Amino acid sequence: MSKNTVPKKVLNQLITFMAPYEQAVDELKLKLKGIKYGFQKSGRYSPIEFVVGRVKKLDSLLKKAVEKEIDFTQDTWAERLDKEITDIAGLRVVCRYIDDVLEVKQLLLEREDITVHDIKDYLSSPKDSGYRSIHMICSYTVYHGSVKRTLFCEIQIRTLGMNFWATNEHELRYKYAGNIPQDVLQQLNEASTITNQLDVLMNSLRQEILTPAPLDNSLEERLEEIFSLYVKQDFESAGVLYREHVSGFESAFQDNPKFKMISDLLGKRFGG
Repeated sequence: MSKNTVPKKVLNQLITFMAPYEQAVDELKLKLKGIKYGFQKSGRYSPIEFVVGRVKKLDSLLKKAVEKEIDFTQDTWAERLDKEITDIAGLRVVCRYIDDVLEVKQLLLEREDITVHDIKDYLSSPKDSGYRSIHMICSYTVYHGSVKRTLFCEIQIRTLGMNFWATNEHELRYKYAGNIPQDVLQQLNEASTITNQLDVLMNSLRQEILTPAPLDNSLEERLEEIFSLYVKQDFESAGVLYREHVSGFESAFQDNPKFKMISDLLGKRFGG
C-alpha cells in the first residue's frame, strides 16, 4: 500500500491521528532523559547514556497496515491502527554496559506512568542476524488538548556497541532492499559476536571503572591545607597546590560531603 492508494480524506486524517503519538514521544523522551539527569544531579552514575525517539513514517505505517490487513475504507481503521500496531511511537535508550540495560529495564517496570505489556529479550536470545536489544511494548497516556489518549509505544534498550551494530545493519538492509548478500550477512553476524564479546568484557570491568579511587589520607590532608590557605586569602599558594595535588582527583571526595563541598569550592576557583 502506498499514499496513492489511500483515500485523500484518510491521508488528511492520518496527520491528525499521528499528532498524539508525536506528543507521546516528546514526553517520554523528556521523562527518560529525566532519569539520566536525576542520577547525575544526585552525584551518581547514570545507566542511561542517551535517548532518541521517533514516530513511524507514513510509508512504513502503511506497509505495516497492509501486513495487519487494515482497510482504510472502513470506519474502524484508526481504532485498528491504535490497537494492532504497537510501535508507531518508538523510543531508544542507549547505555554503556549490559548491566545498565538490565537496570533501565527494571526502572521502567517500576514506573507508574508507563505500563509494560510485553518484553522481548534479544540479549538472552539474539536474532539469527546477531541483533541484540531489549524491546518493551508499553502504553502511555497523553492529554492531547482536551482528549485523553492511552497509546502503545515501543522502548528499545541497548548498549552503545549494540546500537552501532544495529545502525549499520539497518543501513545495509536499506541499501540492499532487505536482501543482504549472504557473505555480508556472515560478516554482520561475526561483527555481532565481536561486539557482544566486547560488551561482556567491558561489563566485567564496569565496577572497577565506576568505583572511585580510594581516598588517600594524604590527599585529604592536602585538601585541608589548601583550604586553610584559601581562607587566609593566600590564593596564589592555594592555586599552585590545588593544581599540583588535587586537580584530576576530585572524584575521590564524592562520598564525603565535607570534603566534596571543599573540593567543589576550590575547583570553582582554581579548576579548569
